[in-house]
Amino acid sequence: MGTDARRHITIIGAGLAGALLATLMARAGWRVNVHEKRGDPRVKGYEGGRSINLALAERGRHALRMADADTAVMRQAVMMRGRMVHALDGRQQLQRYGRDDSEVIWSIHRGDLNITLLDLAEQAGAHLHFHHRLEGVDFDAHVARFVDDRDGRRIECPFSALVGADGAGSSLRAAMQAREDLGERTEFLDHAYKELEIPPAADGGFIMEPHALHIWPRGHYMCIALPNDERTFTVTLFLPNEGDPSFASVRTGGEAKALFLRDFPDAVPLIPELEQDWEANPVGLLATLYLDRWHLRGQAVLLGDAAHAMVPFHGQGMNCAFEDCVALARHLQATDDLATAFAAFEAERKPDALAIQQMALENYVEMRDKVDDQGFLLQRELELALQQRHPGRFVPHYTMVSFMRIPYSLARHRSELQRDLLVRHTQGRATLEGLDWTAVDADVMATLTPLEEIPG
Repeated sequence: MGTDARRHITIIGAGLAGALLATLMARAGWRVNVHEKRGDPRVKGYEGGRSINLALAERGRHALRMADADTAVMRQAVMMRGRMVHALDGRQQLQRYGRDDSEVIWSIHRGDLNITLLDLAEQAGAHLHFHHRLEGVDFDAHVARFVDDRDGRRIECPFSALVGADGAGSSLRAAMQAREDLGERTEFLDHAYKELEIPPAADGGFIMEPHALHIWPRGHYMCIALPNDERTFTVTLFLPNEGDPSFASVRTGGEAKALFLRDFPDAVPLIPELEQDWEANPVGLLATLYLDRWHLRGQAVLLGDAAHAMVPFHGQGMNCAFEDCVALARHLQATDDLATAFAAFEAERKPDALAIQQMALENYVEMRDKVDDQGFLLQRELELALQQRHPGRFVPHYTMVSFMRIPYSLARHRSELQRDLLVRHTQGRATLEGLDWTAVDADVMATLTPLEEIPG
């Protein structure tokens, strides 16, 4: 597999993607060094910023299985069968993600997952270096410069190749951009988010249905709640940045309480620290990052949020990043030439990253505005019926994205064809009664080819 130098990789960032890639490469016999600007969370506790709960789907689980990490991770996961939609009048309706409990997603705590993956990376032989903030890179000399912010100490580390797994604010991306234009552009959403918490019930159990992603859709904004294994729920309110209501008009804890009493009244008794949490927790920005290039020949490459940060509304950011790790590891194993491996990785993953970025933006509109819309619900009814009538040919959008590993770009293309078909056959209807099933079936056969899952 070439010289030892070619089998040495330096990863910037010991978050989820960095730790998983380190495990995959170390297990494949590579020398792996990981540099992280923060301290070791296994020593001082997880210190990542507050973040939206993570939804683990089949793509992510497959990557974890490749690293023999799935069993350890799943001990901490809480199953979510579907969306529990909370209407303004208090009514609740569960909309399943799949056909049964074989098609579910899993809620998982970012900090716990990160610690598990770091342990596995170290056990595999990766060398982890904490309090190493990337200050700059000398690409000519192949030296990365780090700073320990505790005492200002500077560390110089030779490298063969760098991998940026250091998130949307990637320091490696900035160093690469200073060297050559990557075509970087960031598009901010005109909405932001704030997190709150629902504590356990008095008896220590979950205070509401744990096996669901709870959602309070209110048209132009929404609130969601995801279960945690400590019997709490992480609540996330998404609001516009301007207008009424917005983060510009709802500033104090008292104003937040008034908003919840008006628009999410059944949630208010569940969040006893609402006002305090509102004033203590920051507003989080939502953005999509696009790059024309992910790599500098054989010197450096970006993956995950460092290459293609996305909004969180499809729950696929982590899953996509984990797929990146598996793909990059495969390409690195396939050739001795790092430049070839990095170029092949980008060519494979870039169209799929762009597809899930767009689907994540589209899913926000669906979640906040359509899940309680009668036209949408009728389309969903027809979708499930066609899945039964044409298994393997008509595969629901959510199934393709969350329960299969077909390329995101293919899932998006087929979803567009299927959405048009559903609109055609439900337009002007209140129910499916009297539907011309012969015509619908013929339309499905003419529009869609059989869909094959990726083996392994």
